[in-house]
Order: sequence, then structure tokens, then C-alpha cells
Amino acid sequence: MPATAMSAVARIGRSTNHLRQAQRGLATLHKSSKYETGSDKALIAVVMMNMGGPATIPEVHSFLSRLFHDHDLIPLPFQSYLAPTIARRRTPKIEAQYTAIGGGSPILRWTRTQGAEMCKLLDELNPESAPHKPYVMFRYAEPLTETCLEEMRRDGVKRAIAFSQYPQYSCSTTGSSLNELMRVATIKGKTPKEGDSEDKLIKGGLGWGGNGEVEWSVLDRWPTHPGLVEAVATNVKTALEQFPVEERKDAVILFSAHSLPLSVVNRGDPYISEVAATVHAVMTQLGFTNPYRLTWQSQVGPSAWQGPQTSDSIKGLAKLGKKNVLLVPIAFTSDHIETLYELDIEVKEEADELGINLKRAESLNDSPIFIRALADMVSNHLKEQAEGKVGPTSIQMGLRCPGCTNPRCGQAKEFFSKGGNAQAMVQQ
Repeated sequence: MPATAMSAVARIGRSTNHLRQAQRGLATLHKSSKYETGSDKALIAVVMMNMGGPATIPEVHSFLSRLFHDHDLIPLPFQSYLAPTIARRRTPKIEAQYTAIGGGSPILRWTRTQGAEMCKLLDELNPESAPHKPYVMFRYAEPLTETCLEEMRRDGVKRAIAFSQYPQYSCSTTGSSLNELMRVATIKGKTPKEGDSEDKLIKGGLGWGGNGEVEWSVLDRWPTHPGLVEAVATNVKTALEQFPVEERKDAVILFSAHSLPLSVVNRGDPYISEVAATVHAVMTQLGFTNPYRLTWQSQVGPSAWQGPQTSDSIKGLAKLGKKNVLLVPIAFTSDHIETLYELDIEVKEEADELGINLKRAESLNDSPIFIRALADMVSNHLKEQAEGKVGPTSIQMGLRCPGCTNPRCGQAKEFFSKGGNAQAMVQQ
């Protein structure tokens, strides 16, 4: 078997092991975690919002279809016609990729693990607002927005924090998730009539969770939170130890983040600058011990995207004679297809062929430092809200991109500034 094929098989095995470890961790977590509903104190929901990923191979097509239909993420001309075609054509290739990493994405398992452990800490940090319960709200895979809201409705949630799991804000990611939450919770802003029963509202298509039933606030970005920075820096330090001592300081640290179309960047989307801020904060924590660069991955389609691409950067470093490179996922909070396949298999194969000794820093996954950071962010948010120091949204979230062309973004910003209440918007 050729060396590249053998290395690919080994990496697939490691990816599968990651998946199995996550499954075992989640099974243990389910045994030890308990959230009581119907008590005297209402639950505070911490809604962890992310892109999501297909947990099984049969879910791949529906995942891709939702993704390519989302104009906030991938702006396409004639989207309603092109999206189904693109999703159908890409499905076999993406199914093969998910098969290579163990048969599905582990992002749901990791998000549930992070959320449950976060809320255990929250109950200790904020006993006055306990119990806190984590919910998962994915944009393109189950549990979808409507699935999450229905679970919250059954639990009797009256207070919720929409907690973006994208550390850096983009209209294409966090913005899209918040737009979808507003849409599903209000069904385009319709409000219930006096005397309508809850069941009638659900069955009547008026939505639930955005018409005064729930008080919402938003944690929309946290690119330089000290806990996030420490968690990433710790993983980088550990990964650097894989290189020979005499070569370690010369290893290039290559931070890799999901790219954006330049049409989105040029509207004034803050994502690029916020990712760069995270990178700089991590390198400051590390004392700028190594040369580093920020690169971008996951470009889709023929339009121009933010570069340089991570794979192209590997080729460029090889031409420059660099032999040791450390990949660091910097915009992802857990392993999924973009780390386990794009970086661990595709980019690694290219590096092997070029004679580069490529290593990767672990993703945040179940890092205790990272989970503590999540708990600290929510704890501080709750305390500051209780003291009247902050409103439902951040100052930054209230500003639309200078070149914004999506009226729904403005509607969502107003909606959440009113505590996620469409009735308050109507009565204004």
C-alpha cells in the first residue's frame, strides 16, 4: 500500500476513534446529568447555536440542501433553482467524506457535552438563577431551530440566552442563525390574537418563542475572551511538543478558519477582523514564540473567497523550505468535517507529498478550560443583565454592515433588542 494511502487509513482510524470517544463521553454524561422541570423555579435556557452537521450518512443530502438554500451563508443567483442542483451533485462526494470520518459528524455530541458540563458549572456559579439547561439549535441539521423551540416549549422555558458557538461574528453564521430563530419563533412577525391557546398558536403556524412567551438575550461574539484564548493556546503548546526540540521554535503555526465569499467581506462583515483578533490574542498568550499566519479553508463554488486557502499555503510554505507546520483550527469550537476530513486527511495528504511534517492542535471539544470559559461568559452575562449593566444584545450586534443588503438582518437586530418579542416591535 502506498505511504499516502497508509497515512490516510491511519487518519481515518484516528477520526473514528475521536467519534467513539465522543460517543462514550456522551453516554457517561447522560447517566450523570439530570435537569428537573416543573419545579418552582423556571428553567433558564442556554441555547447553543451552530451550523451543525449530519449525524448519519442518510442525513447528508438534507443538510447540504438547507446549507445551499441559505442566502446568508452562500449567496447564489437564482438560489431556489441552483441550490437543489448543487446539493444533489455534491451529495455522493460529501457522503464519502463523512464515511471516512466514521459515518457522521460528531459536532452534536461535542456540543451536548459542552453544554451539559457548562450548565453544571453555571448552577454553581449562579445558584440564584439556577436551574440552567442547555439546548442545541443547529442551522442545517437536527436539532433544527423548530425542534429546539418545541423542546423549550415543552419544558416551559420563560428565559433564554441565544449563545452563538461561533466565537467570531459573521452575518453568514451567527447572523443567519439569529435570522432563522426570529423567523421560526414569530413566523415572519405575526402576533397571536388575545385568547388564542398555546396549542392553537403552534398548529396555526404563528410560531412560539418570539411573541412574548420567552424573554431572549444574545451572546453574539467572544473572539478574545480570555478563556477561549487560554484554551487554544494550551492546545497549541501541547501540539508543538510533537516537533523535535531543536526544530520546535521554527515550526510555522498555521491558523485555519472557514473562509467567506469576498462579496460578504466587502459589505463590511466583521468576521475577518474578529478571527484575526483571536489569532493575535492567542499569539500574545504564547509570547509570539513561533512564526505564524492566518489562512482560510472550505471555499465553495467559483466566486472569489477570502484567501489564502490553507491548502495553497501549505504548498507555498514547502516552496519556502519550511519543514514543520502546526495547523490550528481557530474558528471552530469542536471537531467536525472541516477538521477531521479537510485538515486531517486532505491537507495532511498534500503536506506528506510535499515533505512537510504537519501536525494539528486538538480542537476545543471537551477542554475543561474551554468549558469553564463558556460558563463564565453566561454567568457574567446573567449577572450583568440582573444588575442592568447590559441590554438584551451587545452594542456591536446593533450595527448592520455598511453595505448590508438583507432587510431581515435589520429586523432580527430590532427583534432581539426588544428581548425577542415581536409584539413589542408591533406596538412600538
